[in-house]
Amino acid sequence: MPAAVRTEPLKRQNGRPGTMQERYDLLVVKMKQKYGIRVRRWRKSMSGVAWEVHYRDGSVSRLIESPYPRGPMSAAIFLHEIGHHAIGFRRYRPRCLEEYHAWKWAVEEMENQGILVTERVKKRMHDSLRYAVAKAMRRGLKRLPQELIPYVPEMK
Repeated sequence: MPAAVRTEPLKRQNGRPGTMQERYDLLVVKMKQKYGIRVRRWRKSMSGVAWEVHYRDGSVSRLIESPYPRGPMSAAIFLHEIGHHAIGFRRYRPRCLEEYHAWKWAVEEMENQGILVTERVKKRMHDSLRYAVAKAMRRGLKRLPQELIPYVPEMK
């Protein structure tokens, strides 16, 4: 017989989550419910991926893999992957612009949820966007969107 699965985090007597981990647990529950997302796998590494599966009957499964939020960095990566679903896939072109908006959404959501946006999180965002812009440029990007100019890699 399978073990019971908790759908909501434990709450204190006042009804609000108390520890940071309880707040992260609540964040996971809220985001999965709000955006109809299923976590395919919780990763041990600090990387993630988001995708959709479109079925012949017209239904769509929204999936992610990411680290479980246990601190600001893993929360940022989790929210970045949720952000891809929140903003919509293929809404922004080129792909590096979609990455920018997913990161922007994640950082804004961290601030809204009262999660500290650390310098390490900001550096991770910057490094990720610099990599995405460099990749797009290597592949022949014709026009760089204005928002991405700060992330153009330095020429060697």
